[in-house]
Amino acid sequence: MTRPEQELDILEKISLILGEGLELNEVFQHAMNVLVDQMGIKQASLTLWDDVTEQMRIIAAVGLSPEEMAKGRYALGEGITGQVIKSGEPRIIADISQDQDFLNRTGREHLIDENDKRPISYICVPVKGETAYTGTISIDKTYTDELTLAADARLLTIIAGSFAQTIRLHQIVKVEKDQLIEQNERLRDNLGKRYHFDNIIGSSPAMEEVLGIVSQVATSRATALLLGETGVGKEMIAKAIHYNSPRKDKPLIRINCGALSPQLLESELFGHVKGAFTGAVKDKTGRFEAADGGSIFLDEIGTMDPQLQVKLLRVLQEREFERVGDHHSVKVDVRLIAATNLDLEEAVHSGDFREDLYYRLNVVTINIPPLRNRREDIPRLIDFFLDRFNKENSRNLRRMSREILNTLLRYPWPGNVRELENCIERAVVLSSSDEFTDDLLPLQIRMFAQQVRGTGSSESLETTAGRLAEQAIREYEMNEGQIYEIVVNQVERALITEALEHPGGVKTRAADFLGINRNTLNKKVKDLGIEADG
Repeated sequence: MTRPEQELDILEKISLILGEGLELNEVFQHAMNVLVDQMGIKQASLTLWDDVTEQMRIIAAVGLSPEEMAKGRYALGEGITGQVIKSGEPRIIADISQDQDFLNRTGREHLIDENDKRPISYICVPVKGETAYTGTISIDKTYTDELTLAADARLLTIIAGSFAQTIRLHQIVKVEKDQLIEQNERLRDNLGKRYHFDNIIGSSPAMEEVLGIVSQVATSRATALLLGETGVGKEMIAKAIHYNSPRKDKPLIRINCGALSPQLLESELFGHVKGAFTGAVKDKTGRFEAADGGSIFLDEIGTMDPQLQVKLLRVLQEREFERVGDHHSVKVDVRLIAATNLDLEEAVHSGDFREDLYYRLNVVTINIPPLRNRREDIPRLIDFFLDRFNKENSRNLRRMSREILNTLLRYPWPGNVRELENCIERAVVLSSSDEFTDDLLPLQIRMFAQQVRGTGSSESLETTAGRLAEQAIREYEMNEGQIYEIVVNQVERALITEALEHPGGVKTRAADFLGINRNTLNKKVKDLGIEADG
């Protein structure tokens, strides 16, 4: 092969390598290996200017150890490398043992070829950035003749020109990657602050109890089971658990188990291999694998198909699973947070939910109260949603009459916090001034207010309590010293009896309805002599 043919072959091979999109170090090594094979070079190095240290440093090399690379640092104008970057002109050293500018900074042992005792030659060419020279490419090879060295330098200069574009692209990608990492760190920090316990609205006794449990379970790796009606904020509590846990820097993956068919849900949770089923045209990573090291939030877990429940049970027990269509186990370290608005105990009794899975999930159960059981939080929630949606929609809805506030405080909120959120967002979007008027309320809330006014039962809970207190004192004035206990017991007995009848006598639902835990309910039922099933 003639010299021109050899050079064309080298350039063609290196251009293909540059198009492979590998890491810069790998690209350089692969390209220099071509020169090792066809030109007999012994060492090669790529140096780039470091703005932090204000030095040239070796970032990729062939024939150098990591320790030798670490020694390769040069100030501007220092040694051959520093002079080339300063002048922008290539340097050819026929015999490095005779050149005073060759610093041997990397500490090579032999400055002549050990086999035939010929000198070692050195070529260093500049790599030009957009506006200035930003690096060098250098090679060592056994001396042949001056013409060959000159031809090698011209070829290396062409290769350096190709590398310049590759280096620029890699630097652009690195900057963008660093920006993404920084942005992700800011987002994680913001999420951590957003879901910190101090920023969750809930000063009512019912929510303080919930947040107390959440703060304890967050720092553990225990499975958490969130129970509560639709819209109470189960996802918010799941995020609070994750972002206040040691896993906060790892992913939190959410999936709604009730939104997908059993086959699709299995593929989403555990992934699949190509050809596992019709439409599986390539391998797919499942949510459990994506959540490795972090947490997975399975919403509406009560709707999960029984066959999938078996597979989920294995993940909880053994922390491993198989992708759909695969026989190889995948090990994961995932913290499970599950949620449902169903009565899982009842589902176990009816055979719709596996008992063994229920006990695996029921490590730490958190009952999230409905909004009607935490009415003290409604004013703060209203203020929070007004601030948020005013900012998002460039509105200034602020003034709310006492009558409208009372309506919102007494409305039963079957959709819970989510319904209140939608109510306030609707009002802000439709507002044309800063005054919150009746017509901004949804129809069902306006009808509720009219119904209350129409039946004459607009008496507030506070007024009702005052009237009942006066009546109790009149009726029990002969029982001085016992009035409080008698009246409170009667009110509790009536309230608990009504609550037990309201959801069909199931204590778990009654406890949720009242905003107390089941143990407290059981004790009161026993102390007050109330007849109750279950």
